[in-house]
Formats: sequence, structure tokens, C-alpha cells
Amino acid sequence: MSRRKRAPRPPRRTTPTTCPCGLPAAYDDCCGRLHRGQARAATAEQLMRSRYSAFAVGDEAYLLRSWHPDTRPPRVVLETGTRWTGLEILGTTDGTAFHSTGTVEFRAHYAEGGRAGEMHENSRFSRHDGDWVYLDALTSG
Repeated sequence: MSRRKRAPRPPRRTTPTTCPCGLPAAYDDCCGRLHRGQARAATAEQLMRSRYSAFAVGDEAYLLRSWHPDTRPPRVVLETGTRWTGLEILGTTDGTAFHSTGTVEFRAHYAEGGRAGEMHENSRFSRHDGDWVYLDALTSG
């Protein structure tokens, strides 16, 4: 009798109780609603927070859906050994319900291989078909 090899399973998504985005809310009531498609981001900052949370819970599909089609990669592969540990919003420009573009500067904290690290970025967002989407990162010159 031969044994069939099972296809490798994708990493299991975790559903935290508290939202990883840093706001004092339950995940299901905060970024979880956006991830499930039950709500849309009202501001660029809200989209940024929801994308950070998508990294934290392993929601690759949401990351792709919330990425501008002109700059979206064909796929997103999350590092399984990275644990996202905190988000700091450092500043925003525009990005409200009255704008079509905006930026969010943030610092994202993580742990990888037992070592702490951080990523600092100033992200650009724009509206596409009425929804806020991630466009790209500004580079300092």
C-alpha cells in the first residue's frame, strides 16, 4: 500500500483578541472587519493600520487587495519566523475622507530569530475605485 504525500499546508492564520494595530479595540471589531470585507478604510491611516495587522495575522490576500494595482506584486509571501510586536504612527499628511492621496509615516516593531527589530517607512496611499490603497514607500533623498 503506497502512502500519499500531503501537500504542505499554508501557515495557520492567528486571530488575536486585541487588535495588533495598536488601537484599544478587539481585532474582530477593528482591523478584522476590514480584513473580512465588512468595512472599508475611511482614511489612509486606517488602511495603514489594517495592513500592519494583516502582516501580524498572516493575511496575504488582504495585503494584495489593499495594494494599488499599478504597484502590486504578483504575490506576497510572509516570513513565518517574523512576529510583529507593535506599531507607532509618527505622522500623516492628508489621507482623510476629503483627500485622494495621503502619506503615513510609521515605525513597525518585530521580533525575528529572538532579536528585536524595527522598520521605519513613510508610505504613500491613494484612492483607487473609491477605496484607499497602498501605493508605495517614499524614499528620502
